[in-house]
Amino acid sequence: MKIIVTGSSGLIGSEVVSYFAEKKHILYGIDNNMRMDFFGANGDTTWRQKELLSKYPNFKHYNLDIRDRTAVLKCIAEIKPDVIIHAAAQPSHDLAASRPFDDFDVNAVGTLNLLEAVRRVARESVFVYMSTNKVYGDAPNKINLKELEKRWDYDDDKFKNGITENFTIDQSKHSLFGASKAAADILVQEYGRYFQIKTCCLRGGCLTGPNHCGVELHGFLSYLVKTNLTGNLYTVYGYKGKQVRDNIHSLDVAKFIECFIKNPRIGEVYNLGGGRNNSCSILEAFEMVEQITSKKMNYEYSDKNREGDHICYISNLKKIKSHYPQWRITVPLKEIFKQIVKGWQKRNTCV
Repeated sequence: MKIIVTGSSGLIGSEVVSYFAEKKHILYGIDNNMRMDFFGANGDTTWRQKELLSKYPNFKHYNLDIRDRTAVLKCIAEIKPDVIIHAAAQPSHDLAASRPFDDFDVNAVGTLNLLEAVRRVARESVFVYMSTNKVYGDAPNKINLKELEKRWDYDDDKFKNGITENFTIDQSKHSLFGASKAAADILVQEYGRYFQIKTCCLRGGCLTGPNHCGVELHGFLSYLVKTNLTGNLYTVYGYKGKQVRDNIHSLDVAKFIECFIKNPRIGEVYNLGGGRNNSCSILEAFEMVEQITSKKMNYEYSDKNREGDHICYISNLKKIKSHYPQWRITVPLKEIFKQIVKGWQKRNTCV
């Protein structure tokens, strides 16, 4: 297969490139290192791009901006891909508020450019979009919660196994990032249903792994581990540090994408996270990383939570497993922590 991956130097994009390149498919990466523009030198992903190019002769890189409509159309027309995996994004709540045009142009307009190019010149392609659970805004915070010693949890049996895909995305505060991603999410669904294109939106929980260039504004576990290793100060924003995320390794994301490509559907939506077994609060994450590194977490607490932030978010995986029963979570939370520690140490970032 010929596969285009946008954001190919980032966490999910590079994992997908590596996963499918190992299976001898032909990979085309689209990435212009906007992460460094957004987050500075700590967000630079060129090291990963060079790694992929040196390792895989069946991988070609395009320094292309998905906001460039003409260039996107030309690229897709020339390649005629069998699959497009769209993982490029501006991924930060906080940054979106200070750069709203860049956020919307990358997340929403960039996605539209790709979809319209597919409609015009590659209608048989499978289109996989990396959406986000932030499309639900802060509506999950309206679920009855109970406070436990080190985490918040749902106090409603309906949500025992987490948030389902029919949860409302309306009448809530999303952050501008959540709004731009929701716009793209709806476009992907619409191009699927309206034009009968094989598309899906993967509403990710906390996507993570050893190749993540985590920064304070984006990359929860990666940034937390890096801060522990360096001994720098970590700031906990609100909710007593008991806010919960479900964490999924990028490899398990790539494995699901393979399942969807083999048996694609039209205009589908899936919540894709680690589920309850891979969930942890910030306080619990501190304990887990301290056990691995033997270094105490250096942190301070701010009463002010991030705008639109989730108090407790766990992905309900019932739908995704019912449609693709061969898929499952293969990397448990403790192993994720170990790999992230090794990943930072390998890059000599935390010596």
